[in-house]
Amino acid sequence: MNIAHVDCDAFYATVEKRDDPSLNDKPLIVGGLGPRGVVSTCCYIARTFGVRSAMPMSRARKLCPHAVVLPPDMAKYARVSREIRTRMMALTPLVEPLSIDEAFLDLSGCDGSNGASAAETLVGFARCVEEEIGVTVSIGLSYCKFIAKLASDLNKPRGFASLQRNEAKAWLAEQSVTRLWGVGRVGRERLERLGFQVIGDFHRIDEREAVLRLGEDGLRLWRLAHGRDDRAVQAERETKSVSSETTFDRDVSDKAELTRILLTQCDRVATRLRKEGVAARGVTLKLRLADFSLRTRTRGGIRATQLAPRLFAAAKPLLDAQPEGVAYRLLGVAAADLTPAEGADPDDLLTGDNGRERFREAAIASLRERFGPTAVQRGLAFRPRPTVK
Repeated sequence: MNIAHVDCDAFYATVEKRDDPSLNDKPLIVGGLGPRGVVSTCCYIARTFGVRSAMPMSRARKLCPHAVVLPPDMAKYARVSREIRTRMMALTPLVEPLSIDEAFLDLSGCDGSNGASAAETLVGFARCVEEEIGVTVSIGLSYCKFIAKLASDLNKPRGFASLQRNEAKAWLAEQSVTRLWGVGRVGRERLERLGFQVIGDFHRIDEREAVLRLGEDGLRLWRLAHGRDDRAVQAERETKSVSSETTFDRDVSDKAELTRILLTQCDRVATRLRKEGVAARGVTLKLRLADFSLRTRTRGGIRATQLAPRLFAAAKPLLDAQPEGVAYRLLGVAAADLTPAEGADPDDLLTGDNGRERFREAAIASLRERFGPTAVQRGLAFRPRPTVK
């Protein structure tokens, strides 16, 4: 067994408690502070009151009114994540990050190095991270990704669990179908209607029947139910999406205000494209209406770019095409059709730009990195103060 899943325990909250020991014995919630904010994460004390990640902050405050609530500090969490990742890479080059606070590791070939088994190596890693960084982790160790990820969730926090191939199927049999990757609330309801309440229900049918009853996803679910997962740990994960979105405190219908917000979102996406070393050949506009229904509009075929003005020029017509007077609770923009950054944003010979736009954007990015994200504001995104009479 050489595949491990490492998951930081209540990562954001743990980092905040590390930096402010006065919070250690208090329920702590990290998330959006506005009336429509959601819980990013919460400590285990807050969880005893029923608070959970992705819960509306208003509900979390009702469940735990005495909790300390902090906004997320993503720059700090990213620094801590990099420190942990460095220690992972010291164990094996096969590290596949899943998010800022979790990753898969393949310790094949490392088992027995320095006289230690994979399990002993991981225990030492967990101890090192806690002592040197001040963050605790939970680890699952098994023969494949799917089982390793399930194992890491068994004994949180500071958990360590291993599941061998010969015991995985029997353990899976008693678990809810929601343990299967990709099965959420709607998927669970569908599976239960078809007679699948626990994973063991898949053990009573063969692959052919799974496909007949569940369609093309039936084979994937059947294989996972039998503990079969052949995916390898990928050391380099392709950037799948780069996006930014805002949920408003109050629904917004004014097109001018929405346009200003869209430009700000394009700025953020451009920054993330540069950090990821990729460029966009398309954009997707995301709009959530007051009734929670979702609209997405995509424009492709643009020249590969990392520049906010060019992203905005592609996204703005998608917004302009929406009906007037419609109120939205969320607006977002995503870079689409990602490609390596080499060759992006060539000089525009037709307009005689000769690279001036690239230099201007680089200067803006440098000033913001040095003095903060509000150091430079674009004219369209600038919101004037009301005149006092």
